[in-house]
Amino acid sequence: QVQLVESGGGLVQAGGSLRLSCAASGRTFSMYAMGWLRQAPGKEREFVAAISWSGGSTSYADSVKGRFTISRDNAKNMVYLQMSSLKPEDTAVYFCAARRVIGLITTTRYDVWGQGTQVTVSS
Repeated sequence: QVQLVESGGGLVQAGGSLRLSCAASGRTFSMYAMGWLRQAPGKEREFVAAISWSGGSTSYADSVKGRFTISRDNAKNMVYLQMSSLKPEDTAVYFCAARRVIGLITTTRYDVWGQGTQVTVSS
């Protein structure tokens, strides 16, 4: 089973950009579908973006479509979330997650989770 560590969060002004990174341990990383999810204070955790094991398929929540891009580098055991045109409502703790399946997981039903990284967007 992989282990996940996120990085790249921080404070940014509205309209700015950030890139989140997720480093995965383990030899079987390429067998995992990966995702980014987020949880704002007082709200439930929600799906943000997903990518298939090969990177050939991606999916996004409507709220981030056109602004966020998920990608992965299986040779480096890394997953990324490039976020642009950030809005205050994007403020949340962002989690990297994994599940050993073929296809995409566009819900919160992942098996492995990182510890999260805080993203704060000021207006």
